[in-house]
Amino acid sequence: MSDVNNHTYDVIVVGAGPVGENVADRTSAAGLSTVIVESELVGGECSYWACEPSKALLRPALLYGEAVRFPGVEQAVTGPLDATAVLKHRNHTVNDWNDKGQVDWLDSAGITLVRGHGRLDGVKQVTVRTPDGETVRLQARHAVAVCTGTRAALPPLPGLDELRPWTSREATSAQEVPRRLAILGAGVVAVEMATAWRALGAEVTLIARDARLLGRVESFAAELVADRLRTAGVDLRFDSGITTAERAGGPVHLTLRDGTRIVVDEVLFATGRAPRTDDIGMETIGLASGDWLTTDDSFTVTAVEGEWLYAAGDVNHRALLTHQGKYQARIAGAVIAERAAGRTLDTAPWGRHTGTADLRAVPQVVFTDPEIAAVGLTTDDAARAGRKVDVVDYEIGWVAGAQQHDPNYRGQARVLIDPERRIIVGATFAGANVAELLHSATIAITGEVPLDRLWHAVPAFPTISEVWLRLLETYRDQHHPRSNPKS
Repeated sequence: MSDVNNHTYDVIVVGAGPVGENVADRTSAAGLSTVIVESELVGGECSYWACEPSKALLRPALLYGEAVRFPGVEQAVTGPLDATAVLKHRNHTVNDWNDKGQVDWLDSAGITLVRGHGRLDGVKQVTVRTPDGETVRLQARHAVAVCTGTRAALPPLPGLDELRPWTSREATSAQEVPRRLAILGAGVVAVEMATAWRALGAEVTLIARDARLLGRVESFAAELVADRLRTAGVDLRFDSGITTAERAGGPVHLTLRDGTRIVVDEVLFATGRAPRTDDIGMETIGLASGDWLTTDDSFTVTAVEGEWLYAAGDVNHRALLTHQGKYQARIAGAVIAERAAGRTLDTAPWGRHTGTADLRAVPQVVFTDPEIAAVGLTTDDAARAGRKVDVVDYEIGWVAGAQQHDPNYRGQARVLIDPERRIIVGATFAGANVAELLHSATIAITGEVPLDRLWHAVPAFPTISEVWLRLLETYRDQHHPRSNPKS
């Protein structure tokens, strides 16, 4: 191993996923020399092992489900999904795990790439161990941004190494369909992968510790997903878990809490996420290894003095979603540029004094069958906060536009309304193709659009977006019922 000369840049970004790329893009565009450090593929988890490959697996499953339920089309569907073709398409989506295109973009943006494992090494310093054994020492004039994201959190199960379980990475990159797959978990990864792999032909058993799926979404939405998974043939085991797991040669033998034993070919642990901070030199700046990095609204790490360390994306635990991480990255990059120029943040639109959307208007889509799209508060959130809200529900299948997708459309919309301010503070849609409703809800919540103005946002007919009009009409009739004229 040899040491190379120190390199000094205005900004060092650790982690070249979508979040790190966006921080680097903003600082480089502001004229700050920027270096980005990546130990794996440029593009990160989302591009190669999460968002993009999972949706490449899910889209054929959802399209197939719609087709076999639509008159005139169902007769043309003569067989199951072509799993080989779907996996080939997934491989193409992730460029066969080749990051040349992303590296070319870094070059075009004037961002320097250093490949290797980066570790903090004191104030504004990062040391990188490169793949060929060299050590590169980087010094920042202004800022270091940690954008290392998260990894799968595995339970403390004896014999885990010998078990060779799948995590979300293996679930989105597998090159063959397992005949039998067990999934431990009830969150987004668990239900999306159950949807995808069942559609590709695997026998799927989903083992949930809780009494329901998707504990953070509205219960009606979770129930619709559970019903469709059962219809598809997924074996749902609620209020359960495993007590032992061992791989005997090829198959995996699992013992459930009730003593039931099942045998599968692969087992996926979808049991949460942990921050990638366990080996990045946190201790060199007085922080605990493996902890989340807490930030203020400018995404400056609050536990470190000097306003030089930033954390954006999953690693700060504010909102574990790629789009929110990219949003945070744009703010962090702009803040770094403002501070480097000696300007204050008091009047800046991205400053700490304005608040940020990742605290009250976080949109998310669960790409199951049916889809779930949600933003803002749920009824459980409001109850925990002691916040008074009016709940308005409407069956999406009653909207003419929904019938164009499925004559037997099943779905529901719910909005939560602050009765004093008369604005929407939460929205959840469950049904086919509801993801396209989400941005309008996000705008309504983020912009605090009064109900009196929303009446003038006219939805096109016949589209599913007409559900907005029906929700407003339902709210009006609930709270301002029209009186019947006397005969």
